[in-house]
Amino acid sequence: MLALGSIGWNALFDELKRQGAWTGARPAFSHGCEIKLEDGRICLGSYHPSQQNTFTGRLTEPMFDSVFARAKKLLATSSRST
Repeated sequence: MLALGSIGWNALFDELKRQGAWTGARPAFSHGCEIKLEDGRICLGSYHPSQQNTFTGRLTEPMFDSVFARAKKLLATSSRST
């Protein structure tokens, strides 16, 4: 799962908690953060690609691309193990 921005991250973990897939405190958000759930699913975080983040350089195209490259790698690994 890929959450764009801290709002998406918070919403994701709130929903996982409601589903019983996450217990405890919500993990801290940062760009490129990666949390593995007990069931094997992985949550990735990225800064939101808003103009505020892209124009200021907080999120660059290589940073954004790297998160999607990581997601692609995880998906490829996951499909091989099923």
